[in-house]
Amino acid sequence: MKNTDFDVAVIGAGIIGSCIARRLSKTNARICLIEKENDVSCGSSKANSGIVHAGYDPVPGTLMARLNVQGTELYPELSAELNFDYKRIGSLVVAFDDHGRSVLKELLERGNKNKVPELRIIEQNELRALEPHIGSSASAALYAPTAGIVNPYKATWAFAESAVINGVEFMRNTAVRAVKKIDSGFLLHTGRGDISARFVVNAAGTAADAVSRMAGARSFAIKQRRGEYVLFDSSCGGLVNHVLFQTPSADGKGVLVTHTVDGNLLAGPSADDQGGGQKDYTGTTAASQTAVFQKALLTVSDIPRGTVINSFAGIRTLAYTADSAGSPDRPINDFIIEEDENVRGFINAAGICSPGLSAAPAVAEYVYEILCSAGLNASGRSDFIAERKGLPDFKNADIEAKQELIKKNPLYGQIICRCETITEGEIVDAIKSPLGALDLDGVKRRTRAGMGRCQGGFCSPRVTEIIARETGIPMTSVTKNGGSSYVLDGKTRACAAAGYSAEADR
Repeated sequence: MKNTDFDVAVIGAGIIGSCIARRLSKTNARICLIEKENDVSCGSSKANSGIVHAGYDPVPGTLMARLNVQGTELYPELSAELNFDYKRIGSLVVAFDDHGRSVLKELLERGNKNKVPELRIIEQNELRALEPHIGSSASAALYAPTAGIVNPYKATWAFAESAVINGVEFMRNTAVRAVKKIDSGFLLHTGRGDISARFVVNAAGTAADAVSRMAGARSFAIKQRRGEYVLFDSSCGGLVNHVLFQTPSADGKGVLVTHTVDGNLLAGPSADDQGGGQKDYTGTTAASQTAVFQKALLTVSDIPRGTVINSFAGIRTLAYTADSAGSPDRPINDFIIEEDENVRGFINAAGICSPGLSAAPAVAEYVYEILCSAGLNASGRSDFIAERKGLPDFKNADIEAKQELIKKNPLYGQIICRCETITEGEIVDAIKSPLGALDLDGVKRRTRAGMGRCQGGFCSPRVTEIIARETGIPMTSVTKNGGSSYVLDGKTRACAAAGYSAEADR
């Protein structure tokens, strides 16, 4: 650690913590962003629908409703400033029967109360004109033109990297083990030493309840809901033009079908409330995958099953009041964003489930206001760097731009990931960037190397070699996602000579 004395320590480098750190980097305050994993966006932020919701779903009058609409308004300008992909494609909540139509009317009324612009119900003819592949039983839809799609992990990286460019110290592989209130603020005990800070912002996602308890602050419980997704090849991306929702249930917004900013088709999520012993579990099951696919066919009936290239699960963090044992009791049904009443200077930004991605930029503004009210005296910086360059997009560049990139850096002429047309130049730049990738998943999230049809089957060895070369470590020290997730054990001949057997080692 370069510095252990800060004005504000932000715990958690998901989309919420990264947006908060970036907002605070506009001031002259000393800020650190603390993350227990090897990279940003390793929790809920890396595995979600990537939807920037219009804001008709949250209950009127809640923080969730207000910050959703405000955050969605901020995304176009921020995506241009920070160079991450965002597309305002609009969303449709599709009704298939009379009950569904009544739900659309309720959502329209709620959206109007939340001041969602341009919201209206459309009938079957207009719906089919907008979505030619919509299922035959679709009869009407709630149309929200202000909804959009974003790459959630690239957006998180962009916010966090902008914060680092502007002086925020990023501490990866740094788990907070205790929070102690002291006269000057707080002392955070971590596995990599102690950190002192006048203020602490708890944006720890699934661990936010534990961090709040460490500080002696508000008692609440995080209940995790696992959602599985099915990802289809980019050849299916053109089947839909908008984000297509089914009418929501008590478990959430239901199974959606959308194209992603990268051109794939995505369906999901399922809704599985996780019990004890399954914390942070993100495995998938054949039953859930089949269920998601079958529900998606109701919306778009001609999705080819053979085009599935991957499946994954994400975790949503739902806030509950806690009983005497610290277990979930009653749902809170809103974000928890506040300075603690008893532990002054400790700010929770917790229980931020969907639409947390949509609300994140507005959450950051709100937390900044709370910090100022709590006594953070931080003036604005005249040298703040608003724009972030990001990585060149070789695949989608025109021929002249590609030639210019190769002229400046010949590594852009070497294709490493054939499925996604990702070059060695992009991978090296992702590693060498101000908040660079240190493992295979970090490179994958920043560049899409390994996200194509073969899912890294061909390019992973070359990416491993490049990481080792550029970071100056042995190839056997390269990991998939930090910790002990080593990609290689040793040279094949050496293992064979030693009599190593993968079967015998199981």
